Amino acid sequence: MVSYVDVLAARERIRDTIHPTPCLADYALSEQFGRPVYLKGELFQRTGAFKPRGALNWLRTASTSELRAGLGAVSAGNHAVALAWAAQAAGVRLTVAMPANASSVKVEATRNFGAEVILEGDINDAWARMHRLVEERRLTLVHPFDDPRIIAGQGTVGLEIVEQCPHVNAILCPVGGGGLISGLAIAARHLRPKVRIIGVEPEGAATLKHAWLHNGPTRLEHVQTCAWSLGAAIAGEYTYRLSREYVDSIITVPESSIHAGMRHLLGTVKVHAEPGAAVAAGALLDGTAADELPNAGDIVAVVTGGNMSSEELKQFL
Repeated sequence: MVSYVDVLAARERIRDTIHPTPCLADYALSEQFGRPVYLKGELFQRTGAFKPRGALNWLRTASTSELRAGLGAVSAGNHAVALAWAAQAAGVRLTVAMPANASSVKVEATRNFGAEVILEGDINDAWARMHRLVEERRLTLVHPFDDPRIIAGQGTVGLEIVEQCPHVNAILCPVGGGGLISGLAIAARHLRPKVRIIGVEPEGAATLKHAWLHNGPTRLEHVQTCAWSLGAAIAGEYTYRLSREYVDSIITVPESSIHAGMRHLLGTVKVHAEPGAAVAAGALLDGTAADELPNAGDIVAVVTGGNMSSEELKQFL
């Protein structure tokens, strides 16, 4: 499993390249809740999302044998871009399978960092293609969320939140496969044991909540959401077990709340967040999160990324 010590080690390992991102005051939400609400701005990280934290930690702990034949990955976008960025810097070959409807911005960015990108059907088809490529080319698969080294790297977000907002009593975190919330929760709960960790998923991609209900990772039959970065079809073994230990609750939001969260971040906070990054703000705006929040203390909502083309943005304006 992953421990607080692993998260600390990851921070030291990537400190020279990964910079802390700011916690921005959200004055409108603070007024709504009558206490400070902050937005952890992971869209300001390298490659425009939180993912380089885990990708770089993975690369810097990889063995020669893991890197020899090259790496493989499956991603709807942000993991692909981050791993391509880290792999290029390390001089390592990378092949990525992405869904055919993946964001053009993320596909282009991944290719610009030197990775081979293969577009294949939906996310399940992309996984099937990558598994074949792993066998054929002897690639080392770097999982987007269900890997201890990835989770430890993402956990550095939790360290920063508690350091920047020492009175935080609740952290709302978008959830795709669960790598970010698992690592974040390990770090935040060690530093502030009573902090409440709340996962937020789209109703059409409630992957981790589905795993909780079925006592283990179980594949969703359908994934349908505008928050494409949260479109994992199944949670991981690591992320399921860690989330059950460290995460307090998981809530889901409808598409209308994701749209409202997008408009709030764009229009009120002036933050160019992608849909998957807006689910936590959406849950605060529509009141879905209200029953899960403690009665006092600061609230932090994680804004996970901002990679989105102008064409993709239009549907939310």
